[in-house]
Amino acid sequence: MFQIDFAAREPIYEQLYNGVIKLAAAGVIQPGDKLPPVRSIAADLGINPNTAAKAYRELENEGYIYSSVGRGSFLTDKLSAESAQKLMTLEAFRKAAKDAFSNGAQKEELLGIIEKLY
Repeated sequence: MFQIDFAAREPIYEQLYNGVIKLAAAGVIQPGDKLPPVRSIAADLGINPNTAAKAYRELENEGYIYSSVGRGSFLTDKLSAESAQKLMTLEAFRKAAKDAFSNGAQKEELLGIIEKLY
């Protein structure tokens, strides 16, 4: 269900976090669907259960999932396919802007591009 790139610079918990958002955006998981247990994800991916728990905790803090003791974690309706797609797009934009800044783009240049779009 989830894929992890151990060579990526992005932390594993962020990859899991983004994986849930991507699955919601693609419609693979729907609001109300139960997510795999933390221990199951950790075992399947060969990662520490605390790492998977951190991803779930972040998703819960954002209101994208909710947990019920003894029942598991479930996707909320806050993360519909439309809103998940928007989140993915904004994240890609943030990374692109960061890369542009790292390669010498000035704030005014980036803001100029945004102004032209609007």
